[in-house]
Amino acid sequence: MPTDAPSVLAKGVAQAAPIRPTQPRRRRSPALRKAFPYLLVAPAVAYLLVITLYPGLFAIYQSLFVVKFLTWTWAGADNYTTILQDREFWAALGNTAIIGGISLCLQTAIALTLAYFAYRDPLIRGWRIVYLMPMLFMPSAVAFIWKLAFNDGRVISDLLGRLGLIEGNVDWLGSIWLSRMTLIVADVWQWTPFLFIIFVAALQGQDQEIEEAARLDGASWPKIFWNISLPMMRPVIVVAVTLRGIDITTMFTNVFVMTQGTPGGATETMSYFIYRQGFRMFNFGYASAASVLMLILTIIIAQTVVKRAFHSGKS
Repeated sequence: MPTDAPSVLAKGVAQAAPIRPTQPRRRRSPALRKAFPYLLVAPAVAYLLVITLYPGLFAIYQSLFVVKFLTWTWAGADNYTTILQDREFWAALGNTAIIGGISLCLQTAIALTLAYFAYRDPLIRGWRIVYLMPMLFMPSAVAFIWKLAFNDGRVISDLLGRLGLIEGNVDWLGSIWLSRMTLIVADVWQWTPFLFIIFVAALQGQDQEIEEAARLDGASWPKIFWNISLPMMRPVIVVAVTLRGIDITTMFTNVFVMTQGTPGGATETMSYFIYRQGFRMFNFGYASAASVLMLILTIIIAQTVVKRAFHSGKS
């Protein structure tokens, strides 16, 4: 019977090849296995600490000095005691609360209304990026556009005049409340989509069986939204509004481009106050003290709101 040459050759090679014992796989020590996940995220954590923790600690340290460029004079808590007696500081804080509070309320109401009408639309799911378009513009560009529309280009005055609502041109930035309104309009236009897309995602993520059961019981869509969907969205609403509120406290670009804090400081927010003290009056220690106080106040308010909202939701 003929012998298959390839099979014989393969058999010979297999017999000739030495059999090497398999080396046992080296196992990591328990300590290394526990530390390995932390080692993976360590570079990112270090980077975040460098760009967040260090500037904050430096601002706290600088707030204890009277800083004039390279001249540092120890002041202790004098900057804090002085700033608490500064009327301009409290005025800027009040302006931030007024402008930011009205803007946040309008953004929340508009975003909830749009989410109420639009979350079932299939276009929302496929074209979410379209609804985020205002957020994609640079804040400085948005501020220039609205400044052009309100005052420089007189577009708004012309439209209202053609509708017969006003006569002549309106100096939108020359009145206290009108200038505040321009900042509110610009902020609402750009950042309402942020809340809107979060609310739509929260509605789409809810259990549809609950809505179907309520519909079978004869509940209308407004009642379902008000009595079922809205309470279920409460944690999402609280977190989204808190994040947006924290961001509003840092409103600077619109003020810098559109109003410069005028008229009479009526639109000077805390961010612009800190900028003016630090980069126009070159009082860096005083500006650092104001920023530290603003940070503490923001943390206290945000923590209180979130804690009360979630605590009341559990009870």
